[in-house]
Amino acid sequence: MLTTILAAGAAAAAPKGDNPYGLVPALREGGLISQTVFGILVLMLFVSLYILFTKLFEQQKVINQYKRVRSGFWNANSLREASAKLEKNSAYKQIVDDGLSAQEQHTRLTDPVEAHDWLHGSLARSEATINSQLNSGLAFLATVGATAPFIGLFGTVIGIYRALIKIGAAGQASIDAVAGPVGEALIMTALGLVVAVPAVLAYNWLQRRNKSIAEDLNAFSNDVLGYLASDGAVRPVVRKGAAAPAAKPAAATTTAAR
Repeated sequence: MLTTILAAGAAAAAPKGDNPYGLVPALREGGLISQTVFGILVLMLFVSLYILFTKLFEQQKVINQYKRVRSGFWNANSLREASAKLEKNSAYKQIVDDGLSAQEQHTRLTDPVEAHDWLHGSLARSEATINSQLNSGLAFLATVGATAPFIGLFGTVIGIYRALIKIGAAGQASIDAVAGPVGEALIMTALGLVVAVPAVLAYNWLQRRNKSIAEDLNAFSNDVLGYLASDGAVRPVVRKGAAAPAAKPAAATTTAAR
């Protein structure tokens, strides 16, 4: 009885680093395959987090630009004057500058093209470029969300296979023989889920925010098109407390025509 108590006390007092079933011992026992799977999953996790935070920063920057555009952009006397007040790398400045450039280029066309169609195409290309930049990197999140569980499952299969080999070599299914490989297998399964779930959530969240930004860009592009097509006669009226700029009633059909 005394021997049993002393043995239990010694086990409790043993340092945690001597635990043979921890993460590091499991990876060491798993060999090159398990270590490679673990490294790939950890790399996927860090890259996914990097993409998440950088995209959130980019999206918030464009959202703040739209708030400033709504507050005072259309109060300027001309598009050039309003564009000069925007930030240098503003997405909305890019749309305005592309629209003004398209208007100048239309006068130099040798093959007659309707001005509305020419301006519409130029503004649409500008929108597509901005949306493409915002969506860059999201494909990696989707790939991680789809493949990380299977990469973890591969590590799980290897761990179970090693446990079966130990059982066959030992001739009996003792806990000591299979605890390490099975623990390693469970770690890989859990890590695959830990990597995949945040990636899927981040992808869906960023996509939803991009969709909202694209709608704002499209509305602003419509307003710019109406302004250019009417030589400044049509512009949205910004009202305090309004959810979005509203077009003048007489020019509603012109502004919305795209």
